Amino acid sequence: MDGYTRKVNTFLFFKLPSAWWCGVRLRELTDQYAVTAVRYRWMNQNPFRSMFWAVQGMAAELATGALVSREIRKSGRGVSMLVLKNKAHFTKKARGRIRFRCEDGARLRETLEKVLDTDKGETIWMTAIGRDEAGDVVSEFHFEWTLKARNL
Repeated sequence: MDGYTRKVNTFLFFKLPSAWWCGVRLRELTDQYAVTAVRYRWMNQNPFRSMFWAVQGMAAELATGALVSREIRKSGRGVSMLVLKNKAHFTKKARGRIRFRCEDGARLRETLEKVLDTDKGETIWMTAIGRDEAGDVVSEFHFEWTLKARNL
């Protein structure tokens, strides 16, 4: 875990405490992908003995949002980011450790370049796929992020 990943997890504690208390953590962050993890436990359960869908959503959103935030920071420019829409699909009960992986780094960079070159807002759909310890897909989340250059 690098220093930036630790900073993001500290940020969770202070700014998104519900995600932190539920066990959501950023595990890996590169130019190409982000990985978050959350373990099924009493704090994040639903009545059906699996992980509550909203906890999965927090972990999935963090996987996409960490990529967006990192690219904006690397650009050195002011860019606003906001989730406009999201969709989810669930295929299996989420038990044990669930890892969400978003591999949209390259597409994100292209979109951010457009935003910075044209000063027009752009949207991008990003996907985070959640897998259990056996590698089975338990859920898939899609987030439509809006990006817009700030006029300073």
